[in-house]
This record gives sequence, structure tokens and C-alpha cells, in this order.
Amino acid sequence: MAGDMNRATLIGRLGGDPECKRLQNGSRVVNFSIATSESWRDKNTGERKEKTQWHRVVIWTEGLCNVAEQYLRRGSKCLVEGAIEHRKWTDQNGVEKYTTEIVLKGFNAQLILLGGSGGGDGGGDSGTPRSAGRAPSQNIPMDDDIPF
Repeated sequence: MAGDMNRATLIGRLGGDPECKRLQNGSRVVNFSIATSESWRDKNTGERKEKTQWHRVVIWTEGLCNVAEQYLRRGSKCLVEGAIEHRKWTDQNGVEKYTTEIVLKGFNAQLILLGGSGGGDGGGDSGTPRSAGRAPSQNIPMDDDIPF
């Protein structure tokens, strides 16, 4: 149906190093989990509360796999944008299992490194995004003689 969209955007921190695998057909896949948290003050007690959700992320795009493998580590902060997919499989005991994942594949997948990590890329949270899903910007010198 026109106008439908399956899109998820998350900003969070990695719970562990990305797991990179090469499949038999030569393609690669990267898996990791992202934690997103929200905090608030309890109206009755004034106590600060926090709730953390864990999200499974799967990357199928070769370029983003390279970036994830090279730059992401446990504690890295990043933005991921992809489709929500549900999978069902049967384990070794015959029990049906279900999972929900944010899947990054195709031209509309995005992975943006947001800096700061609890370990890995050294340095604090600069707040300066480094985009892995887009071409890097170029510093082109401008002439002073602009004709307008």
C-alpha cells in the first residue's frame, strides 16, 4: 500500500563489540546490541528512575559492515536507522523462538558514529557525528572573488 513505511531510528550505546561473520556466499553480516535508556523523576518520591531497552541490530550492507567492524566497540555511541524485522526459528530442542531486529540493508540504511565510547575510540563525547552511511563532506577552498 502506498504510504506505508517500516523504519526505526535508534540512538544508543553498544553492549558489546560487534560480531562480524563472513557467509559461505562471500557476503558479510555484522550483529550487535544497542541499549537505549530513558530517565525520569518519580512524582511521588522524587526519586530518579531509569529504564533501559535492548535492541538487536543486523547489518547486511558491505560498506556499513566495514565501518562497524573498524570503528564500533563496546560502549560506542551511534545512530542506526533501518527496518524492523521479526524472525522465527526452531532451536535444537524443537522449541520455536522469536526475535525482533533492526536490519540495515540497502541504500536507505544508516549508521552514524556519534563519538564517545566507554572504550574503543579514545576521546570523549564530542557530539560531532561521523556518518558512515553518506559520502564524507569535502573542504573545498573558496575564492574571494565570488561573482554575485
